[in-house]
Amino acid sequence: MSYSTDSDLEVKVKKATERISENMHIVANEPSLAFYRLQEHVRKAINPMVDRRVDVNKLHQELQGRCYDMEYAVCAIKAMDKAENSFKNIQDNLKNSIFLKQQLKYEESRRKKPDGNSVYKRLSAHITIDLPELPELSDVVRETANRVESMMKATHS
Repeated sequence: MSYSTDSDLEVKVKKATERISENMHIVANEPSLAFYRLQEHVRKAINPMVDRRVDVNKLHQELQGRCYDMEYAVCAIKAMDKAENSFKNIQDNLKNSIFLKQQLKYEESRRKKPDGNSVYKRLSAHITIDLPELPELSDVVRETANRVESMMKATHS
C-alpha cells in the first residue's frame, strides 16, 4: 500500500504545485493587468475630458466677457444717475424755449394785420389803361404783382 499512498501523494502534490504556480502567475501578472486596465480607461476617457476642458475654458472666457459687459453697464447706469440734474436742466430749457416760441408766434400774429391796401393795389387803382385781353400777359402780370407784393412785405417787416 505504500505504493498507492505515494501515487495519491504525488497527485496531491502535483495539484498543489499547479495551484501555487497558477497563483504565482496571477500575482505576478496582476499589476500589469491593472496598469493595462488603467491605460485602457485613460485612453477612452482622455479625449472627452480634453473636449470638456476646452468647452469649459471657452465658456469661462465668454462668462468673463459678459461680466465685463455687466460692469460697464452698471457704471453707465451710475453715471446716468449723476446726469439727472443735467437732464432736468435740458427739460426745463426745452419747456422755456417752447413757451418763448409760442409767445413770439402770438406777437407776430398780433402785429400782422390783413393788408388790404398793398402798394400794388393802390397803384393799380389809379391806372386806368385799357389793355387788350391777352391770357399770357395777364398771368405774367399777376405773377409780377405777387412778387412785388411779397418784396414790399419783406422790406416793411
